[in-house]
Parts: sequence; structure tokens; C-alpha cells
Amino acid sequence: MRKPVLVIMAAGIGSRYGGCKQIDPMDAYGNLLIDFSIYDALRAGFEDVVFLIKHEIEADFREVIGDRIARRTNVSYAFQQLDALPAGVAIPEGRVKPFGTTHAILCAADAIDGRRFAAINADDYYGPTAYRLIFDYLCAPHGADEHALVGYPLPNTLTKNGTVTRGVCQVKDGYLSSIVERFKIEGNDKGCVYLDTGTPIPVPADAVASMNFWGFQPAILDFFRESFDRRIQTELAGNPLKFEALLPTDVQACISEGKGTVKVLPTVDKWFGVTYPEDKPSVMASIAALKQKGVYPEKLWES
Repeated sequence: MRKPVLVIMAAGIGSRYGGCKQIDPMDAYGNLLIDFSIYDALRAGFEDVVFLIKHEIEADFREVIGDRIARRTNVSYAFQQLDALPAGVAIPEGRVKPFGTTHAILCAADAIDGRRFAAINADDYYGPTAYRLIFDYLCAPHGADEHALVGYPLPNTLTKNGTVTRGVCQVKDGYLSSIVERFKIEGNDKGCVYLDTGTPIPVPADAVASMNFWGFQPAILDFFRESFDRRIQTELAGNPLKFEALLPTDVQACISEGKGTVKVLPTVDKWFGVTYPEDKPSVMASIAALKQKGVYPEKLWES
């Protein structure tokens, strides 16, 4: 049986960050958050990496990260393009925003090539535990409709520099029973609240957050394709410039329709990322602290 493949989603525009944060160095050696993800993934046992990007950043991406990583592991590319749509569906006039993370994974289907796969965001730090958990889960015998998600304590996923969107999970007997996108989440002296309704609504202190670290059996691609093809015309008619097909929404549909289960793999590692430009100094400080603790060598790669 072939080993699982790691799919790194790096096609996002990053509008809040104000730049191509996927190729922004986070230490004195020029390492990116992707470098730490790949380092952790290789230690966990992954041997194949798919970079999911846009054609527009391909040259820079290959120069800054892809060609280096290709010397250390097997690298391939997939491209999330706006015209990757079902027959008869046109790109709405003025649309520049990608069609979401589900669409991104569908664009990587050929590169996944029927293998079990993990999917992560390029601009998130997940911690070494997450990769060990997901790799071990994917390597164990499971049914074609049994998937996994790394779950984080919600307070471990917040930034001090603004609000965030998180998939807030309900977990029953170790399995995901529901996942709801909550917008404008922030922490305060009393815990976590979300503000998308205008009035602060508390989030339970023990809430589990999804940070888009998934482990999928290849059969999930059939469900995603059917869901995307079925919804796209109606959704674009109502929201042509901003509609996105998102993994949490489609995974929830898979569970609700009885077509799959998702094991939640809890980790106590702290997530961090560069949602806003102001996050970069704290991310760099966190990386330095992890090096001091011996989690990573001072120089991540030898050359």
C-alpha cells in the first residue's frame, strides 16, 4: 500500500495579510512556515508533498521553496485555477477570488492519484504532534469512508491582532458530530466569544477548533466533486464574487448524509500563523522559542 501524501494548500490570496505570506521568511535562515510543516511531516513519515498553488505565483514559489524541498522529498504541483469548473459553468465577471478549499482539493485530485492524503494550510504552524497523529491514522487500516481531523483547543488558535474564523467542532465519542464556521472570534478576559451576529456570544471554554488539518481517504474526492458540481451554479447565481466551497461545510454535509465519519485527533500543541502582518513578530519569536527548546535545530536544513 502506498504511503499517504501531504497536500499543502497555498493558493489563497491572503488579502488580510497584504502579501504572499506563503513565501515570507520566518527565521534568520529564510525558512517559511511551510518549511516547518514539511520538516515535521518528513519526521512523521510522509515522503510525498503536493504543493497546491496558483500559476501566478509558480515561478516565485519554485524558486523560494519548491526547488529546495524537491532535494529532500518527492514534490509535485497542482494548480487551483478559476476555470476549473464543471462543464457549462462560467467564471462570473469580475471574479478573482479562488473558489475555496474544497475546490482546491478537487484541483489536486490528479496529483493525489488515489492515495490517502493529509491536507493543510501553507500559512499555519500546526506542531509536530499533528503530523504524527494524522500520518499514523492514515497508515492504519480504516474503511473508505473513515477520515480524520486534528482538533485544537480553541484558545490555542487565536491571535492577539484581530478576530479569526474557526470551524468550531462538536465531538461525540471521539468523532466529529458537527462543525460550524464561526466568524470574528476573539479572546477576552472571560474566554472566547464570536461577534458575527454583532453581539458577543460565548464559545465554550473546552471548544475544539479545526485548523484545516485533515486526513482523508481518497473516496472523499467523489463526495466533494458531487457536492461542488451540484451546488456551484446556484451558489454563484446568489453570490457570484465571493462564494467559496469550504472543507468544513462539505465535511459536515458528508457526516450529515451518513456518507462518512471523521475521527478527531486531539493535540495540545499551540497553533500559530500569519493572519495579519502584525502576527509576524510573534510567530518569529515562537519559532525561536521552539528552537531553544530543541523542537527544531537552529538551522532547519543543512543546505
